[in-house]
Amino acid sequence: MHLRRGLVIKSTGSHYRVQCEDGHIAECVIKGKFRIKGIKSTNPVTVGDFVLYEPDSSDTGVIREIEKRKNYIIRKSPKLSRQYQIIAANIDHVLLLATLREPVTPVEFIDRFLVAAESFRIPVKIIFNKTDIYTKKDHVQLKYLSDVYRKAGYDCYSMSLTENIEENLINGLVKGKITLVSGNSGVGKSTLLNIVDPGYNIKIDNISRYHKQGKHTTTFAEMYQVKEGGYVIDTPGIKGFGLIDMEKEEIYHFFPEIFRISEKCRYYNCLHNDEPGCAVKEAVDAGEIEWFRYRSYLNIMLDSNSKYR
Repeated sequence: MHLRRGLVIKSTGSHYRVQCEDGHIAECVIKGKFRIKGIKSTNPVTVGDFVLYEPDSSDTGVIREIEKRKNYIIRKSPKLSRQYQIIAANIDHVLLLATLREPVTPVEFIDRFLVAAESFRIPVKIIFNKTDIYTKKDHVQLKYLSDVYRKAGYDCYSMSLTENIEENLINGLVKGKITLVSGNSGVGKSTLLNIVDPGYNIKIDNISRYHKQGKHTTTFAEMYQVKEGGYVIDTPGIKGFGLIDMEKEEIYHFFPEIFRISEKCRYYNCLHNDEPGCAVKEAVDAGEIEWFRYRSYLNIMLDSNSKYR
């Protein structure tokens, strides 16, 4: 059996576009038994996977093997409570887009995404978009959030992807890397990708005037090649981010500022909830750890018994 190696550059859930090292592209499927064998994911093959496939013809094939992943971003499936969805695999870093207006990105969404990335040590850079429509109050909030996340260890940027576009900065962030672009619907992911290369011609839609929420313009995850080297991954907008398969004892490891202070706790197995001598709670009371970050930690802890919602 002759197998070819390739990179999955598009996934529709049942069909996969695979690009070989010589640039050849094949439309592939996976067999039913392969799809369900010991796998609880709604998509056992995802964008960013390296696979071995058996050609049926010059342009089609059947995926037979998935190579071991170095990492992946995963979330609980929004429709199937006992399954999960792998967003993308083998990522160098993430550009997480957020907005303070039209739509508002909840800080707990940001925190949950960061926890998922931290669990695989995937670096995340946060981009606050749409600054051209921010009020004075929004700009105060923007500085506050940027300061909090920078203190935790995350690079933060603020910009408008439609006004005073910083093309050099954006291109510098994606050059030579496999970059996942993620965030809620309507935060500007497609706009950012079209700045990287207008040739991508990714569809952009307006915000829903009634709900002030983004519309899903990206239906399936897809990788695009960057001219200067690397790939960018476009993903459907995410309304919620359900975490999965984390033990409550390890969750604080994925909040960098909490983890740094935890070594000062009286007990080595402190969960930073109601234990005596907890240095983390003392740091929250003293303003060294921001309350909303600690609240996100507690909420994820509460979800841990049910493997998160």
